[in-house]
Amino acid sequence: MHKIIKNALILTAITLVAGVCLGFVYDITKGPIEAQQNQEKEEAYQAVFPGMASMEPVYGLEAEEDAAKVSEEAAKALEAEGLGDRKVEEAYLAADEKGQILGVVMNVTTSGYGGEINFSMGIQKDGTVNGIEILSIGETAGLGMRATEDEFQGQFAGKNVERFTVTKSGAASDSEIDAISGATITSNGMTDGVNAGICYFQSLTEGGILDE
Repeated sequence: MHKIIKNALILTAITLVAGVCLGFVYDITKGPIEAQQNQEKEEAYQAVFPGMASMEPVYGLEAEEDAAKVSEEAAKALEAEGLGDRKVEEAYLAADEKGQILGVVMNVTTSGYGGEINFSMGIQKDGTVNGIEILSIGETAGLGMRATEDEFQGQFAGKNVERFTVTKSGAASDSEIDAISGATITSNGMTDGVNAGICYFQSLTEGGILDE
């Protein structure tokens, strides 16, 4: 009995020490990981809006308040369009070197076959989609992962439409997106995500945000 208690205490001590070590490592790595993620996000924003010289928060609040406001306002707009399961995480006004507003860059989360897909997208002031840049995706290799290829994501660039739809028979108009063969769920998820970004952009336009 004494041996069992002793072993239990040893295991408890090991667990506590391991927990403290893991917490310590997490605290050390948390900052650099967040910094790396933010850098990748900013590079993606630049990729989807090459002419952008600076970014301004859509609402001009503090960073945390901005994110909360974007999430709240986007949720309302997306719910009304049946896109409530997609999410606009962040949104910034893209400006040129003179401070003139060129459009909006945003970070969007959508759902695919393998889970959440996060990407950045840019929309010019006139509503033209500049392009998208996938930041994280966990789709099936050779199928859904082909969403990262320009053959698929490049279809959104340079288009000015109210909404995109997925087709399996070849795109016949700017609003149609050719589905990835064998990955319809991924194709629909990405297209709905882009539609969510367009929907949110339209809500900003209607609210006069881009005229400020």
